[in-house]
This record gives sequence, structure tokens and C-alpha cells, in this order.
Amino acid sequence: MSLDHSQPAPQPAAADPLLFTPLALRGLALKNRIMLSPMAIYGARDGLTGDLHLIHYGRFALGGVGLIMVENTAVTEEGRITHGCPGLWRDEQAENLTRLTGFAHACGAAIGIQLSHCGRKGSSQRPWHGGAPLGEADAAREEHAWPIRAASAEPFDAGWPAPKALTLAEIDALVEDYRRATARARRAGFDVVEMHCAHGYLLHSFLSPLANARTDAYGGPLENRMRLPLRVAAAMRAEWPADRPVFARISSVDGVDIGWSLEDSVAFALALKGAGVDVVDCSSGGMKLPRGRSLVSRDRGFQVPFAARIRREAGIATVAVGLIRDPHHAEAVLAEGSADLIAVGREALFNPNWAVSAALALKGRGGWSSWQERYGWWLERRAVQQGDVHGREG
Repeated sequence: MSLDHSQPAPQPAAADPLLFTPLALRGLALKNRIMLSPMAIYGARDGLTGDLHLIHYGRFALGGVGLIMVENTAVTEEGRITHGCPGLWRDEQAENLTRLTGFAHACGAAIGIQLSHCGRKGSSQRPWHGGAPLGEADAAREEHAWPIRAASAEPFDAGWPAPKALTLAEIDALVEDYRRATARARRAGFDVVEMHCAHGYLLHSFLSPLANARTDAYGGPLENRMRLPLRVAAAMRAEWPADRPVFARISSVDGVDIGWSLEDSVAFALALKGAGVDVVDCSSGGMKLPRGRSLVSRDRGFQVPFAARIRREAGIATVAVGLIRDPHHAEAVLAEGSADLIAVGREALFNPNWAVSAALALKGRGGWSSWQERYGWWLERRAVQQGDVHGREG
């Protein structure tokens, strides 16, 4: 999506908050600017989603989210983080996902899927088992380790296994894996595909000089380190329908004055835009950093400035994510032109009705129109009965 910053965007009426203004991305019309951030729940079996995923994502569709982004989904079996990660390396996995897309669409929500290879952070335990590399205790649960691949043969951290550096032939095969997974996502009925280039996973490990020690065409200068992600983006765009958008999630910075920088992200966003990517989802971090170099200011909206600068300087739509909990704060981020979408993650896990609750906070009684009528019909009357003449829940 190209943005024309030469003219100020027309502002909607005061009674029509930006957060609940529809957003057009190619041929996709989102009913609001709220996106469920992709968050792994580690509940798949052999890469297959099940009833847990239908209920998990379904509650956000019922809760009024405009765009649901399904979690980190592996394009190859070895590209999973854990044994509980979903995949799209087999047709059967796509068939299972049609349950999610069908339910989301029935609720008026759009739904996307994040395609990923986790690289040197793979073959890991589920977080509640420790999040470390798989070992003997995990084998007793029949969760065995598997070989891992990365940009370079350097482990993620001390005590982690060293990955094998991808060969040129394996890089070509990986691009094809992303293309095939994108085709399966299309057949499964998704509205959006997102390329995961963040959080220390495989494509991020090519981008960051902290993880990429290659001396061939995929290492060294920024242009070379961007080569594989841009090849993947082009393959996904070519496979994806022209009327549906492609997103890319990036780590906007690795840390404080180290590794991948915000200037690099602006250059990457411009290149992604040239490859046909429509939206950049602006996260950060994911590399193991020296003491004092990690981002420590995890305060309200701490990543919003990344989304704002990339949007302004690359002229591409952005997603703001990271401790945006309050609807009025989300509205202010949009009003100041810092982003086009607001991603809500753990706050949505805590309150799956965050989106429709935000409608009440910003629109008063008019916000009930954002609720599924099966619920809103009851709850609006309850609010009035409890003495709120405006019919707001609270």
C-alpha cells in the first residue's frame, strides 16, 4: 500500500473513532483497525491445528477484532519452534485451517496467517517446559530434538546447539517452501499472509549482522543480508492473489546501538514495498545481546516510534504493537499518523472482548453495534438496568 503524505488525510467525524474506521488494503476491507497479534499457543500435533485453535481464534472473531493473525506457522517440519507449533508444509494442514477461516468470516472478521521458519531457535521446549533446547527429559515425553538450520553455524546462546548454515541449494529450496505454504494458505481461505522476519528466527538471522557471518551473496553488506527475505517476499507476493495484502513482521531494531538498526528497517521497508509487500508489522528484539544493549524501556507503546518512522520515511502502511492496552491510547496512535493498524496481544488474551469493549469506551452506547448481536442484545440492556443511561458496560 503506497501512502501519499503530500496531503493531510481527511478526518472522520468526532463520533466515528479512527480505531473503528474501515481500512482498505488492496481488495480487502477491514471493518476496524484492530489486529490480533500473532501469539503462539503451542497446541498443534504434527503441525495440525484442532479444536483448541478453533475456539482460541474464534473467541477473538466473536470479540470484534478486525484482523486475526494466526500464530507463527512453519513452512517446513524442521522450521517449527516446538512440537506444538502449527505448520503448512502438508496439504492436510491447510484443510484443517479452513475451519478457522470459515468461522472468522462468518463473524465478519478477516484472518491472516504468519508464515515462518524459526531457524536456530528451533527444536525447543514449550515455554512452560523451560523454553530451552530439547533434551532427554523431553524425549521421555516423545518430543525428540531435530537438526536446525540458520544463516550461519553460530548457536543462539551458550548451551544451545550450533545450527548448520544453509547452503545455496537449501536457500533456493526454502524460498520454494515459502511459496508452497503461501499457496496452501490461499487454498485455506486466508485474507492475509505475513512473512515473519523478526524475533531472531531464520529470516531475521539473515538480516542481522549479529547472526549473519556469511561471506557469500547472502552475507556482509545490507543489500546481501536482505537478499533472502526479499526473495521470499517476492515468491509469496507472486503466489498470493493480487487483491489480497501481504504483511511482513520485522524486528525494527535488535537492541540499543547494536546490530540491526531502525535505519536498516526503513531501507528494508522500502525494498519490501518494491517487492509488493503492503504492510510492515513493527516489533523489535529477538537476538541474544550483551548486557546493557537490550531494549529496557518496555513502557506504554514503546514500539510505536518504530512504526511511525517506517510509515513516514518508507511510505508504507504499518502496524503498531507493544503495550497498547487502552483504547484511547490506540486511538491517539492512529490520530497522530503513527500507524494504520493497532495490534493487541496479551491484553486480548486477558480480555478476548477487548475490541468491542474499546468500541464502548470510544463510542458510548453506539459501540454496542460492534458487538455480535447475540451478546450485545443482552448486555446493552443489562448496562441500562444497572443505571448507565448511555448503555455502556463497566
